[in-house]
Amino acid sequence: MMKKPFIYLFTILMACGTLKTYAQEPRIPEASSTQTIIQDFGLGKITITYSRPNVKGRKIFGGINPFGTVWRTGANDATTITFSENVIVEGNKVPAGTYSLFSIPDEKMWTIILNKTAKQWGAYSYKQADDLLRFKVKPVEVKEKRETFTMQFANSTTKTTDLYLVWDHTAVPMHMQTDDDAQITANINKLMQGDTKKRPYFNAIQYYYENDKDLNKAMTWVLEAEKLEPNGPWYKLWKARIQLKMGKKAEAIATAQEGVRLAKASNDDEYVRLNEAVIGQAKN
Repeated sequence: MMKKPFIYLFTILMACGTLKTYAQEPRIPEASSTQTIIQDFGLGKITITYSRPNVKGRKIFGGINPFGTVWRTGANDATTITFSENVIVEGNKVPAGTYSLFSIPDEKMWTIILNKTAKQWGAYSYKQADDLLRFKVKPVEVKEKRETFTMQFANSTTKTTDLYLVWDHTAVPMHMQTDDDAQITANINKLMQGDTKKRPYFNAIQYYYENDKDLNKAMTWVLEAEKLEPNGPWYKLWKARIQLKMGKKAEAIATAQEGVRLAKASNDDEYVRLNEAVIGQAKN
C-alpha cells in the first residue's frame, strides 16, 4: 500500500530536478543589451524597445554606420516604437500602432524612418515601400561622450515630448505632440458635469491654463473649488496665475498674497514659494 505514494513523490522530485537543471543552463549575455523605455504621453503611452551597442573605441557615424545608409537605430532586431494613441511626430500625423524605427545618418541632416514592418532583424530585409513616413532632423554635437547608444525622452508635458537618440558625440532630437486635445477636452467637460465633490478641479484647471484654453471657464472652476477647500493655497495659486494671464495684475497679486498667508498657516513652504513667484511676475 505504500508503493504508490513513494512513486508519486519520486516522480515529483525528478520533475523538480529537471526544472532546476533547465533553469540553471549556462547563459551568454548579448554584446548589446536590450532596453525598453515607456513614456506616458497624453492619454496614452510611447513604448520603445531597442538594443544598445557600445562605441568600443570605434568611429561610429561615418565609420561603422556609414553616412547615407539605412541603420537599424541600435543593434540586433530593428528598434520598435509603439504609440498607443495617435500622435504627431515632427509635424507628421502618425496613427496608433507599432513601427520599426530606422534612420539614415548624415553629417548635416538625418533621415528618420517609421516603417510599417514592426518585427525584422537589423535592416537587412528593410523595404522602403513599407515606410509609413520619412522626415529629416538635424543632429547636434555633444561634448560628453556617450559610450552606450541611448534613447531617452526629455521636456515631457501633457502635450509634447522630445525623443533623443544619443551615441558617441552625437544627439539627434525628434519632437512629438499629442493628437488627443479634442478627446481630453471632451473628457474634462464630461467629468466636470458630475458630482461637485468628485470633479477633478485641479487637473482640469491646470490643463486649461497650460494649454491656453478658455480661461473664463477655468476661473469658474477655481471659484467652485475654493468653496470646497477655502483654506487651500493651491487654488489661490491657480486663480492668481489665471488672473495674471488675463492681464489682471493687481487682482493676481492680491490673490497670491492670500495664497501665501494660507500656505504659511499650514506650514506649506512649497506653496509659499509658488504664490510668491506669481507676485514677483505680476510686479515686473
